Amino acid sequence: MQKILYLFGELSDDDLDWIIANGAIEKIPPATALIKEGETTDFLYIVLEGSLVVSVTVEGGAKEVTTLGNGEIFGEMSFVDNRPPSATVETLSESLVLSLSRPTLGAHLSDDIGFASRFYRAIALFLSSRLRITLSELELGETELNSELELSPVLLNNLPLAQARYDWLLRRVKNAVLLNPATV
Repeated sequence: MQKILYLFGELSDDDLDWIIANGAIEKIPPATALIKEGETTDFLYIVLEGSLVVSVTVEGGAKEVTTLGNGEIFGEMSFVDNRPPSATVETLSESLVLSLSRPTLGAHLSDDIGFASRFYRAIALFLSSRLRITLSELELGETELNSELELSPVLLNNLPLAQARYDWLLRRVKNAVLLNPATV
């Protein structure tokens, strides 16, 4: 759930309102590839409920890299560098996601400099944290690191606010789905 906490720790309440208003809530059946390695994607996704697998192509087939669950974001790398995804992301179970289209998000980033600075800072903080973890794993030869190495001081300072915003987003989305199931 780290990515969502970085993002929601940096964004404002108004930013979250915009994401909800402009994102699409989708219920995705199991075994559906939302992102395919090497194929352009036009969406950034937030996992609200469910389980997804990230895999890469290696000799002899696909290799699972990690699993994603509630609160994860994916598609951000391709959004930032405008290159095809380096992995495939497929649902393991029925999943509820909020998707933001590249054109909609890109236009808002161009129009709202405050949102853009908060959004890109969150992505930079997350990627910096992920690089530190990867370097530590390579140096130490460990794949499981203690939580102090995994969480940056910036995230730790914003953690309660980020968690409260994520919980608030889930409540709003679930209420919208209950009131109007046709939106999913």
